[in-house]
Amino acid sequence: MLVQRWRGIEAIPNGWGRSVITIGVFDGMHRGHVQLVGKAVRRAREMGVPSVLMTFDPHPSEVVRPGSHPAQLTTLRRRAELVEQLGVEVFFVLPFTVELSRVPADEFVHFVLVERLHVAEVVVGDNFTFGHKAAGDIELLRSLGRRFGFTAEGVGLLSQGELTFSSTYIRSCIDAGDVAAAGTALGRPHRVEGIVVRGDQRGRRLGYPTANLSTSRHAAIPADGVYACRFVHRRREFAAAVSIGTNPTFSGRERRVEAFVLDLDEDFYGERVALDFVERLRGMSRFDTPEELVAQIDDDVVRTRKVLDRPG
Repeated sequence: MLVQRWRGIEAIPNGWGRSVITIGVFDGMHRGHVQLVGKAVRRAREMGVPSVLMTFDPHPSEVVRPGSHPAQLTTLRRRAELVEQLGVEVFFVLPFTVELSRVPADEFVHFVLVERLHVAEVVVGDNFTFGHKAAGDIELLRSLGRRFGFTAEGVGLLSQGELTFSSTYIRSCIDAGDVAAAGTALGRPHRVEGIVVRGDQRGRRLGYPTANLSTSRHAAIPADGVYACRFVHRRREFAAAVSIGTNPTFSGRERRVEAFVLDLDEDFYGERVALDFVERLRGMSRFDTPEELVAQIDDDVVRTRKVLDRPG
């Protein structure tokens, strides 16, 4: 059970004892991340100390190279939920600032890991880098561990055949609309979260009212098309056919994420909801008449039921 959530160095409790720490952005919390975090949790239990997951906000690349923020696979809130399921005891968000990016690797280890977190062991990926200009690596971490009295273990990347699971690979799948492949690498469907906002009400007039999601600026939105999804609201789950695109039949210009929730007539305006993308049904098409569009939506709903195994 996740017992604590910290944000910033000042949130670390006075008198905090030794712990096992894993460090990374962990965007996506994909199968490789699960393997890494699981190792840290097991080591903490073996040593009888708490496990701490340290992540960063905003994404370090956005601070080091403004404008380069990669598409975000998971929100911080979602990451905390996922690591809780893995048995992590502390979710620690370290604000990533320009000042932090300039801290030399050895100073970061001494001040943050040793003086404040009293690290007993660090578990990171083999490709982990840290400190100013990413000068620190696993070998430097091991060397500093010998000096300061902790151990460091590197965990190799998780692969399946010739495929190595990574956040970069998952983003490429999502960009291409291949949400099934993304889900395989994640170990669960890709999720997009947002607030339901008012649209133009056109779907309701067609007999298919939709929940229009306003998502965060960096959210990883799949390629334009129609998808079979699970619609999640306050721990309730429903089947949904989701359209992503500009609605070319009605000469739309604004790219939207619109969910038709099957077998439910409920007002979600202003509510936070999530969409779990299971399978892409088709690309985005322009239809000559509203009647042709409705006929296609009818088929999309049938296929969504089949994919999600929901009776109709």
